[in-house]
Amino acid sequence: MTSRGASPKPGNMLQPDLFAPAPEATMAFILRLRARGISDVDVLRALETVPRHLFVPHLYADLAWRDVALPIACGQTMPEPFLVGKMMEALAPAPAHRVLEIGSGSGYSAAVLAKLAREVVSYERFRSLAGEASARLGQLGILNARVVHGDGLSPSADLGAFDRVLMHGAIERAPDEILAVLAENGVVVFARNDARGRGVLMRLAHDSVAGWSETTLGPCRATDLVPGKSTTF
Repeated sequence: MTSRGASPKPGNMLQPDLFAPAPEATMAFILRLRARGISDVDVLRALETVPRHLFVPHLYADLAWRDVALPIACGQTMPEPFLVGKMMEALAPAPAHRVLEIGSGSGYSAAVLAKLAREVVSYERFRSLAGEASARLGQLGILNARVVHGDGLSPSADLGAFDRVLMHGAIERAPDEILAVLAENGVVVFARNDARGRGVLMRLAHDSVAGWSETTLGPCRATDLVPGKSTTF
């Protein structure tokens, strides 16, 4: 599959590329994801080629190519690669699709999406995270993904329609504001917490003939999505 983003340039990184994995480590990383059930070849290729170690805090860079969630700034968490892969498979973005992402975090998922879709618009409620994620994408030469500092649960109608929406967090149902920007035959992937606080990954799909359908995809860890922009960071 051909990536829509340009290849990283060694002299254009946010931090020294000291933790780039050896080919054997990358292969082991992909084999672990395959063993856990990620099978889509394009998704695996995107996870293989996006340099995850450049999206994590320097303190945790040596853990970047392990299948673990990692803390980032503003009290947020970068999901484990398996969950990112599972969400990408559920979303099933195509090369012609526009994708709306809610919760940019470090920018890693936006970078992966940029390998799979035509355009990615990623909302982040924390100003500092939005700025850092945007800088990483820019310095890696990823031109088809951009980060917006704002309330992703109420995206601007001026952005147009999106074929896919990825929501990083738990919410009872997809808000009407999200459904309003979803194109015909669109898909929304999000999490829902049950009464005990256990997260479940959900896929909401619209078919022009059959209407709406909702599919449960299995357990996941997710914090509640918070509306509005952060007033602190």
